[in-house]
Amino acid sequence: MTDGPALELDEFERLVNSGHVDTVLVVWTDPGGRLQGERVHARHFSEQVLAGGLNVEPGRADPSAVALAAPSGSLVLRPDPATLRPAPWLAGSVMVQGDLFRADGLPVRTAPRQVLAAQVKEAADLGVVPSGAISVQFTVFGSGYAEAAGRNWTGLTEAGGGAGLGSSSIDEDLLRDLRQTAYNAGLTVHSSHGTGVAGQYDLSFQHDDLIRTADDHMAFRSAASELAHRHEKSLTFMARYDDRPGNGARLSMSLRGLDGSLVFSDTANQDFSDGRSAVFRSFVAGVLATLRDFTLLYAPTVNSYKRFRPDGAAPTAITWGEGGTASALRVAGRGETLRVQNRVPGADANPYLAQAAMLAGGLYGIRAGLPLEQPLIGDSRAPGLARVPASLAAARQTFAGSDLARNAFGEDVVAMCLRAADAELDAFDAAVTDWERRRGFDMH
Repeated sequence: MTDGPALELDEFERLVNSGHVDTVLVVWTDPGGRLQGERVHARHFSEQVLAGGLNVEPGRADPSAVALAAPSGSLVLRPDPATLRPAPWLAGSVMVQGDLFRADGLPVRTAPRQVLAAQVKEAADLGVVPSGAISVQFTVFGSGYAEAAGRNWTGLTEAGGGAGLGSSSIDEDLLRDLRQTAYNAGLTVHSSHGTGVAGQYDLSFQHDDLIRTADDHMAFRSAASELAHRHEKSLTFMARYDDRPGNGARLSMSLRGLDGSLVFSDTANQDFSDGRSAVFRSFVAGVLATLRDFTLLYAPTVNSYKRFRPDGAAPTAITWGEGGTASALRVAGRGETLRVQNRVPGADANPYLAQAAMLAGGLYGIRAGLPLEQPLIGDSRAPGLARVPASLAAARQTFAGSDLARNAFGEDVVAMCLRAADAELDAFDAAVTDWERRRGFDMH
């Protein structure tokens, strides 16, 4: 796990004084999983914004941010100095992430970073500290963003990314830049590899505390788009771009005691058991028990559910397993490395809300002492297995009627998530797609 910020304040001041840094990206993540905020001059940041915050209007940049339902007028974005990091994908820039506060000084509970922070506090109240990692897939195209937009985002050709290691070399210039830039920004990429789907790659990061994991994920997504543009390519974190398998995200999570002790591992009885504690079993059982109710937080867009098609590779059966990718949850590691992976989310998931959902589910299981069912042995596509909702509308309805969601997050957060889903559904219903034009233009 990482200690301290990627960029200390005194080093930041040195870089400003030497002229190497002149711009600070002061950002927050909206309910739609997009970075919002402003670029400010480094001197203005040091002299005013760092201590006083930045006035922002949530709905100005993206209508989905209105889902916060914050009081009218500007909110204050207060930078978190622990998130200050170099932004080497942009000239002379650093990035800092922060939290939204109302004019009366109260935090905006419905802001995604605050939603996750509330669940981390719930864990601390139970005497445990969660950590996690996000592995994410994305698809790279040989066309730049301007050309992709000119083609209306259709008919794009992937550059590489087949089954063998050599096939990913076509995009290695970009991938190498991504790995090194991530490292220079305070992120540690464990590995990258092609998935076997043309143009699709998988990057995994080291475990860290959950809020930092989400912060890092948002910084990486920002860097990835900028670097793809620099390499005259484009990439997407869409859950599914076309008829091939979509882009997924694996959320790994584990718990330790407040003193750093192992919580998931049963070291006293591991010679006579599988080495997994009762806390671990209840945590996994809780995540399973809440998968259906919390799917809206794992799959927040209309496109998320295209990845859930029966012909896709995404696991939708509410089961767990010890190997492979068939089950929604996969248990991996042993002892200090014992963890559970959630494979339901797509690459388009909001990392704060998705991790908050997984942690809330696990904590529910611990409090209730839920027993863990037997792992899935066999085909996850077999009939009769319980599955997550198959559409955004169904997930929204399930979440709206969920007492589990209200008990875990509160009425205000539930209402925010429902408003965000409604905005997504309304926008989709108002759009006329290429499929409709091809099917209905010439009806004679």
